[in-house]
Amino acid sequence: MDHVLDNPAWNAMISFNRNLAVGDDMVRYFPEALSPFAGLRNPGKESLIQLFEMLPAGRITAIVTARALDIPSCWNILYEASLLQMTAENLKSPANSPHQITALEKEHVTRMISLTKLTNPGPFAERTIEFGNYTGIFNSGELVAMAGQRLHPINYIEISAVCTHPDHGGKGYGKALVARQAEQILSGGSIPFLHTRLDNTTAIKLYEQLGFTVRSEVMFYVIQKPGEPGI
Repeated sequence: MDHVLDNPAWNAMISFNRNLAVGDDMVRYFPEALSPFAGLRNPGKESLIQLFEMLPAGRITAIVTARALDIPSCWNILYEASLLQMTAENLKSPANSPHQITALEKEHVTRMISLTKLTNPGPFAERTIEFGNYTGIFNSGELVAMAGQRLHPINYIEISAVCTHPDHGGKGYGKALVARQAEQILSGGSIPFLHTRLDNTTAIKLYEQLGFTVRSEVMFYVIQKPGEPGI
């Protein structure tokens, strides 16, 4: 793998997210309450077996990699798909927005989890906010849209958990939040990147309007170690 984003979770866990990850020089992962992601230095059967031995029974984990993996039979495969990985080195439109964007704190976690359960933008747990820089838009006291940052490998920062309540679509909330995140990342000297499903044409169009382009297709796996937790 030649590019840092070919193996974004591993490269984040050995650089700017290393304080949040546990593991060794070959396999690392985030605590379950933070994120399901695991990072493999050399993605393949050997490291997947090592990860299996490290994790407790019942643990669900997620892996993103530049190439397809042959998942060992000891794992249960819950989901696998190709994703588009997009980056933006320049913004096409300013982040200025008529919408009031609010920094989200721990006091907002319950509402953030509720919104992500409703919209399913990807995994979000009670400690995910510790990745930092989550922002949202409120309507009559209700959190109706949010976005944040997650994986932070050298020179890149991932925009994640982009979602809008279905009753508030079409108002430009998602575009405003992603633009603000991208602007902050670029102003800090890093390059924003994100992942989206290939069939999510609405999101892809929005990202392209902001200046994101497709860097690559990547594989995304959600796998589970069989057994009940604690057994």
